[in-house]
Amino acid sequence: MVNFLFSIISTIIVSLLSLVGIFFIPLKEKSLTSLLSHLIAFAGGVLFSVSFLHLLPEVLETIPPGITFLFFAIGFLIFYLLERFLLWHHCHRKECPVHPFTYLNLYGDGLHNFIDGVIIAGGYLSGITAGILVTVAAIAHELPQEIGDFSLLVYGGFSKRKALFYNYLSAATAILGCIMGFLLFSKLSSLLPYLLAIAAGNFTYIATSDIIPELHKEENLKKSFLSFLFFLSGFIIILIATRLFPK
Repeated sequence: MVNFLFSIISTIIVSLLSLVGIFFIPLKEKSLTSLLSHLIAFAGGVLFSVSFLHLLPEVLETIPPGITFLFFAIGFLIFYLLERFLLWHHCHRKECPVHPFTYLNLYGDGLHNFIDGVIIAGGYLSGITAGILVTVAAIAHELPQEIGDFSLLVYGGFSKRKALFYNYLSAATAILGCIMGFLLFSKLSSLLPYLLAIAAGNFTYIATSDIIPELHKEENLKKSFLSFLFFLSGFIIILIATRLFPK
């Protein structure tokens, strides 16, 4: 019972990281718009890095490379088809008020956070110390990602408050994952590598098909290079986090 209580508290703490966007709400629209052009690049670097330096290496420890990249490709294709459906369903007009990649990010991030909740539960099932260490690792990985996620939602057309709300809902799936992890860990644990590979496919799809093409639209060389530095910083932060706090 104590381990379960600790795991729930831990997942709530991790979920609350999604509210980091609250620090951006006081910014005026003009200032936020200027900042978003760089934060979206940061988000791309984070998503790309999370896929190739965190999720896929973790999956490869459990299942063979052939199966890993098959499910990675399946994840990529699923979200490609899903985006085409969202474009058809919501964006008949030339201008789309909310870009489909915002919804894709919420779906993929919700899946990723659910898995984090299951992993935190698994840590506490091993012992309180192990659970705390897994939670610290999750916080280290999630904080930069949540900044990127919030920026991505606002850039995609959500208002700041709506982005904050939906980003939290996506993060709160970690609590559901934790509860289900305690109840069904033996069954869920065998599915985690496949779900992680699919999530990696989702993040890679968003980074390569939506974010990077947007960055290429910038014609000013100085601004373009600055965006690249933000992309690189997102990549490096996740690289450091995965080395210091491996799961």
